[in-house]
Amino acid sequence: MTAKAHLNIAFVGDYVPRKCGIATFTHDLRAGIAKASGADCIVVPMDDVVGGYAYDSEVRFQVVEQELEDYRAAADFLNFNNVDVVSLQHEFGIFGGPCGSHILTLMRDLRMPTVTTLHTVLSAPSSAQRAVMLQLIQLSTRLVVMTERCRRTLMETYGAPSSQIDLIPHGIPEQPVLDQVALKEQFDVSGRSVALTFGLLSPGKGIEHVLQAIPEIVARFPDFIYLILGATHPSLIREQGERYRIGLERMAKELKITKHVSFYNRFVELTELTEFIGAADLYITPYLNVQQAVSGTLAYAFGCGQAVISTPYWHAEELLAEGRGVLVPFSDPKAIATEVIGLLEDAPRRIAMREQAYAMGRSMTWNHVSQQYVRSFEQALEEQSTQRKRLAVRTLDEHPLALPQMHLEHLQHMSDSTGIVQHAIYSIPDHAHGYCTDDNARALILTVLLEELGKDSPEVHMLASRYAAFLNLAFNRDTGRFLNFMSFDRRWLETDGSDDSQGRSLWALGTCIGRSRRVGLAAWARELFHRALPACEQTTSPRTWALAILGIHEYLRRYGGDRETSLMSERLAKKLIDLYESTATADWPWFENIASYNNAKLSQALIARGRFADDAVATDIGLNSLRWLCEKQRSPEGRFRPIGSNGFSRENGVTAIYDQQAIEAHSMVSACIEAYAATRDTLWCEQAHLAFDWFLGRNDLGKPLYDASTGGCYDGLMASQVNENQGAESTLAFLLSLAEMQQLATLH
Repeated sequence: MTAKAHLNIAFVGDYVPRKCGIATFTHDLRAGIAKASGADCIVVPMDDVVGGYAYDSEVRFQVVEQELEDYRAAADFLNFNNVDVVSLQHEFGIFGGPCGSHILTLMRDLRMPTVTTLHTVLSAPSSAQRAVMLQLIQLSTRLVVMTERCRRTLMETYGAPSSQIDLIPHGIPEQPVLDQVALKEQFDVSGRSVALTFGLLSPGKGIEHVLQAIPEIVARFPDFIYLILGATHPSLIREQGERYRIGLERMAKELKITKHVSFYNRFVELTELTEFIGAADLYITPYLNVQQAVSGTLAYAFGCGQAVISTPYWHAEELLAEGRGVLVPFSDPKAIATEVIGLLEDAPRRIAMREQAYAMGRSMTWNHVSQQYVRSFEQALEEQSTQRKRLAVRTLDEHPLALPQMHLEHLQHMSDSTGIVQHAIYSIPDHAHGYCTDDNARALILTVLLEELGKDSPEVHMLASRYAAFLNLAFNRDTGRFLNFMSFDRRWLETDGSDDSQGRSLWALGTCIGRSRRVGLAAWARELFHRALPACEQTTSPRTWALAILGIHEYLRRYGGDRETSLMSERLAKKLIDLYESTATADWPWFENIASYNNAKLSQALIARGRFADDAVATDIGLNSLRWLCEKQRSPEGRFRPIGSNGFSRENGVTAIYDQQAIEAHSMVSACIEAYAATRDTLWCEQAHLAFDWFLGRNDLGKPLYDASTGGCYDGLMASQVNENQGAESTLAFLLSLAEMQQLATLH
């Protein structure tokens, strides 16, 4: 294929006037490429605020950061608008979903090549970050990195082929040498020694260490002044306000250096920024993250010919090598003071450093960088025929049904100030049967998944607090167990809860600990988790063991070094394995001589145990039993058919077809997603879709269980009709399944 002379390019990433480094980079790259090549360039930005931003006309489609459907719609828009190449700016934090995984949905649906610029390349990623990065590499035609260190990390840590990677430096504006004397007069710092740091303010910038160095610097250079230029990062403002900046100001007062520090609390445009750089004698980047792959502020200051002092994060270590700048250890005010004093005392060295930086910076101008990007785009077009093979067309009957939107109206309708009501008469809460811990535990898990999906609204936070409060009240501190059933007038109806409610509560608590970013919720859950865990080992129910194992491994996401809790998982898993080995036969590879309810949770628990603890026996039993269960729950037409609750399925007996329950579909969805995470075999994704499609009407009656008008789910599939009551268990089974399928969609 011959590359087109005139390209239509779409840039995907944050975009100005959003105030962040990626937004500025995307804007400057687009402008540079349009100028260098004459390409038609449009932009698809991510919006992190309601209503987005006041974009210029090149922005043609906007994506709400946390809305998965917007990513699919953006892919459709690009596919039908004659775009030749997509230039994607990737940073984990700018896209929705766990570890920014929503962007994978857009990439998967694109029909043109994608050239992905990686602004972060982690050498020690979490399992979730690694999964996202591996998919990103697979879905990208070409990858752009800005340092040699990032190129090596891509190959060594993620197995990316060298031939797929282009090394292109961070672009900088074309800037003539400015008159420093005039600029110092402009900023009223004439005759003073000036150091500068600029960029959006956040704790990772390490500015406090420069402040701590200033008393020693001032003792040698009484005229020294440190300019801190930049507004507080918008996301930090939303979460914490100006706490960090105020803390820096307080530190300056305590150090008695307020006459030597000046904060410019605003986001400056390029012209003014280069004037600040020109007025400074030194530029300092005291950043704290060694794996920072690129710093636009460093590139700008360096390219403008500044003498730079920096901590040795990846970009600085490479750019400032061979005497082009000075490196100091992380979090070391003494070293910063020493090097500032040294450069201010040695003007010839400082000037030589500036000249060397400016000379090298000529190869980093946006004009030069843009030409390299155009070559990468053209190469991506050449490779399109061999890169990213498309799936064969499937018939509508074979293709999974589209995931519906998440609607929480019925969940909210069923929830009151106590918790979620157990049952419903049609879609009306049935107060006569009160509440149960099982349902409130499920509901609490759902709120955490919604938080992960970026749907953690104030309403969801409020629901999470109510469900957590119910579990807190249900826990009997004397017995270490949870009560289960409560009347509508808040009277407990039993002296001890079911074994299942113990395991399900631990699962919910572990999920809060391992996944929630709400510090108070996680702290509460951690305390209750440790109080409740011992009692699970005393139960005789395999489902309690399975649910507790799932809770433990959610907990271990955050506290992987907790050996005592890990040993509990090992002991509970051994109970399940022993049960399986004493019961299973070649024709009946199962844990009991009956397959009854919530069956797939038994398999899922062992798969999770095997995946996180490298336990091959647990993994094999989990996968083998799940394969058998998939076949057991498949209709002759190939649809998912859960084992009916009207008789279940006994060894050497008949398998009941009805009544089919939503809990079975959810447990199969969860188990198959767990199996996919363990094996990366797409067969398990297909099985998860089969089970989920049962809710949408691919079932024995051809009738949907999901009620799109309410957001609820009917209580079961009977021989001739659906049970039209929309109780908590069924509704939560559907909503949990949908949340998990949305997460799967971003990773598969």
